[in-house]
Amino acid sequence: MPNCTATQVSFAKLGRREIEVRFDGGEVSSDGGLLLLRQVEGRLGLLKAVAQALPDPRDPCLVQHTTEQLLRQRVFGLCQGYEDLNDHDRLRDDLALQTAVGTDQAAASSPTLCRFENRADRAAAVATQRILVEQFIVSFKRAPEELVLDFDATDDLVHGQQEGRHFSGYYDNFCFLPLYVFCGEQLLVAYLRPAKKDAALHAAAILKLLVTRLRQAWPGVRIIFRGDSGFCRPLLLSWCERHRVHYVVGMAQNSRLLTEAEW
Repeated sequence: MPNCTATQVSFAKLGRREIEVRFDGGEVSSDGGLLLLRQVEGRLGLLKAVAQALPDPRDPCLVQHTTEQLLRQRVFGLCQGYEDLNDHDRLRDDLALQTAVGTDQAAASSPTLCRFENRADRAAAVATQRILVEQFIVSFKRAPEELVLDFDATDDLVHGQQEGRHFSGYYDNFCFLPLYVFCGEQLLVAYLRPAKKDAALHAAAILKLLVTRLRQAWPGVRIIFRGDSGFCRPLLLSWCERHRVHYVVGMAQNSRLLTEAEW
């Protein structure tokens, strides 16, 4: 190889393009997207708001990683595809991750992140959902005329003997069955549930809470509840009719419907 030095290797040109391999770049990261996530979070402030609602019983004098830094590290890692906590035993030394988290030293270890996750309780989950809804409301410069709330239950596959795992015949696998509520592309609710429960479990209660808060913000807004046949439940639909909530809901196939559809 011509012009070979300790820090650089030059290869044959491709037209006017020179090809060099350099080894003096210092620490290198393959997760440059973390810096983009940092900028997005800086504008939204979502993780900052959530961190303020999470419990932190630690002695402030002994804290090395703040709650916001721990939350950033875990969420940003998930966004980059690192689902397992033990991935952070390597990631904690990644300069891009440290920059995104907001520290100039090693980020939190996997045991520290594990303890952080185990501190979350029902009250923290409720507070987080409330933040999502409030951020949704303030994202509007003027009151909307209509909101379509999409309810959807989907499978979250379970790997290993996780607590709450259950086999779903519909999805043909062991999974959880979280409930999501979207309005357009904005997430309002993410509610984790075991797969042995009905797809519409607690959907009526969640819809009631959402409708109440949204009408407090916008009394004249037209609200439409939308879901597949898993949400075609008399309790849910009758509540909608009593409270002026329009709905578009699928119905499961049966012989009567198939006969009527032939006409």
